[in-house]
Amino acid sequence: MQNPFTTTFSKAPEQTYIITEEPTEIIDNFSYDNPSESVYKITGVRGSGKTVILTKVEEAYSSEENLERGWLVYRLSPSRDLLQQLAAFLYKESFIKEIETEKGFSLNASFLGSGAGIGLTKTSSEQLFDVGVELDMMIQSAEKNGKKLLIGIDEVSRTPHMIAFASEFGKWLRAGYPVYLVCTGLYENINELSNVKNLTFFRRATTIKTNPLSQIRMSEMYKNKLDINTEKARFMADITKGYAYAFQELGSLYFRRHESQSLEDIINECKTELFSYSYEKIWEELSDADHRLLSLLADNCEHKRNELLERLGDKAPAYSVYRDRLLKRGIITARQGYIALALPYFGDYITEYGLPMGYL
Repeated sequence: MQNPFTTTFSKAPEQTYIITEEPTEIIDNFSYDNPSESVYKITGVRGSGKTVILTKVEEAYSSEENLERGWLVYRLSPSRDLLQQLAAFLYKESFIKEIETEKGFSLNASFLGSGAGIGLTKTSSEQLFDVGVELDMMIQSAEKNGKKLLIGIDEVSRTPHMIAFASEFGKWLRAGYPVYLVCTGLYENINELSNVKNLTFFRRATTIKTNPLSQIRMSEMYKNKLDINTEKARFMADITKGYAYAFQELGSLYFRRHESQSLEDIINECKTELFSYSYEKIWEELSDADHRLLSLLADNCEHKRNELLERLGDKAPAYSVYRDRLLKRGIITARQGYIALALPYFGDYITEYGLPMGYL
């Protein structure tokens, strides 16, 4: 039997997907004739399911029903020229004819499909082609043909390609074109891009933060897919703290190892995988100030605000800044004056690998 759990980052699980509210909010909004929101930014810690949310929205609007309603869904890669990619996708649509520009330029189908891009081309008169102008005309043509464009971009950051694309997208929104954007990214990357001058629409766009998976739904999934009793399933679900990567990793390891290893050994192996493929990168991306506060939470327990302020000493005045930043990144949780680590065994990582020997 094939392993039903998926541990590959940026891949949506087919058999072990846990339903969450985040994609439903986006899908429902876009279903209206005049959606209240045109742009959604999905943030969360690495491995928390950002890509899964994006994928579910894309799948919903790639359904036969929505294709018949005029939806066009395009996933663009942030590592390449986003405007070129979108133009290439649109050119393949049947309603797009060869578009002549005012200066005698035309999009060439073989050139678009060559992989060379369409950034700049020249005629015999050495005049330049502008992809932004051509895209504007293409989107107008799409609108006249009753089409709506849903664009998905996974793991955005402040790059020249992304800034150029967002600038053009803002123009399309102001023109009232039927264009919609759903993107994912780490909190710090989304925040940095949001602060680019003249990208006001992006800064004000709705931000959706990934939430922990439902304990009940995880338990039921473990119970059904691993053929275990309710008590063990609940115990395993509780260990993961709702962290999507941990849920998939623990399930995958149990599926492969349960006949030859104890649950304790499987959990220890899961910790190693979390440390190597998730926590090491998360820790590297944090500041020394973040490290200091997190080191006070390394026992994996909840701590009172006043206790932490006392232990921070001369760094106490900046406590609220550290706390808010770590909350937005999805690394800690907070309730009624208490904070704690949000990720399973992250305190163990801090103690064993994150801090210099003898720090604690």
